[in-house]
Amino acid sequence: MTTSTHLAVLDDEADITQLLASYLAGHGFRVSQVHSGVALMELMSRDTPTLVLLDLGLPGEDGFAIARQLREHWRCGLVIVTGRGDAVDKVVGLEVGADDYVTKPFDLRELVARIKAVLRRVAPSEPAVAPATAEPTSLLRFAEWQLDTAARRLLNPSGQEVALTAGEFDLLSTLVTHPGRVLSRDFLLGQTRGRDGGPFDRTIDVQIGRLRRKIEADPDTPQIIKSVRGAGYILIPKVEAA
Repeated sequence: MTTSTHLAVLDDEADITQLLASYLAGHGFRVSQVHSGVALMELMSRDTPTLVLLDLGLPGEDGFAIARQLREHWRCGLVIVTGRGDAVDKVVGLEVGADDYVTKPFDLRELVARIKAVLRRVAPSEPAVAPATAEPTSLLRFAEWQLDTAARRLLNPSGQEVALTAGEFDLLSTLVTHPGRVLSRDFLLGQTRGRDGGPFDRTIDVQIGRLRRKIEADPDTPQIIKSVRGAGYILIPKVEAA
C-alpha cells in the first residue's frame, strides 16, 4: 500500500465524510468524498478508487443496489459502514459482495485496520524484485477450473475469468490449498479475514453460498465444495498444478 491509495467515502452526511476523509488522509490515503450513488458512479468512471466505504442509509437510495452495481462493474474493495447493525442487513451486505461490514458507532483505529486488511487482499503489495516467471504452483487446477493464486484470478473450464470478491478469492484459495480436508468455519474465517468471528459467524456460510453459485453446476447439490455437518466445509476434487 502506498500513499496514493485512493479511497471513496459515500455518506449523505457531509460532516461524517469530512471526519473520515481527514482521519484517513492522516494515514496516507487519498480520499474522495461523495454524498449520493450518482456521484459515486461518476467518480468510479472517472477516477476509480481502490476501496469504497459505503453507507447504506442514503435518503431515497438503496445502498444494497449501489453495492450490487459496484460488484457488477468494478473490481474494488467494498466496506459497508452503516448504522444498520441488524444481522439480516449484515447477511445481505455480505451476499451482495461486501468485503467487510462495520456498524456505527465505530472506532476510527479499528476502521483503518479493517481497511488495510481488505486492501491487502484486493491489492497485495508487489515484491521488490518481481520473478522472471510465476511460481509453478501459482496456477492450480481443480474440476477443470483454474485458480491463479499469483494473479488472484479464477478461470472457468472455458478459460474465461470469473469475477470474485477479495473475500471469495481468499476463501476459495484456502479450500483449494487444503483439498480433501474438512476446514472449520473458525479456521476459514481466520484465514480469510484475519480475525475471530465473534457473535456474528455466518460470514463463511454466506461466502460459500456465493462461491457455489459461481462454480457449481447445481449450487443446491454441490459437488466441488461440500458441507460437513457440524464440522465445516471440504473441497472434494483433486487439485494439481497446472
